[in-house]
Amino acid sequence: QVKLVESGGGSVPSGGSLKLSCKASGYDDTNYCLGWIRQAPGKEREVVAAIDQNGKFVYAPSVKDRFTLSQDKAERTLSLEMTSLKPEDTAIYYCAHAMGPVTTETGVYGYWGQGTQVTVSS
Repeated sequence: QVKLVESGGGSVPSGGSLKLSCKASGYDDTNYCLGWIRQAPGKEREVVAAIDQNGKFVYAPSVKDRFTLSQDKAERTLSLEMTSLKPEDTAIYYCAHAMGPVTTETGVYGYWGQGTQVTVSS
């Protein structure tokens, strides 16, 4: 059973920074995709960033150059460093798991964490 526990998040002004962390367990480390998916009110879920077992990663165009995804394989931790935050980044951010390879299709992520709120004020 895959388990995902997020931490981090909070409220910051526009231009601020936040770091999200996800402790993952119970997954096959030879075949996986771990990602951060966000959902803003009234909008569809969006894969913000994801990485697979081969180290291949993807970013949503809206966050490229502002967000950095990193993984500690030994600790099975996935982190998302968010800088230059904008009000439109406000959303609930979920850590999620899918089978590999890396994907931006939210529908194939079968395991999700409880989510953490990120709020960016203008």
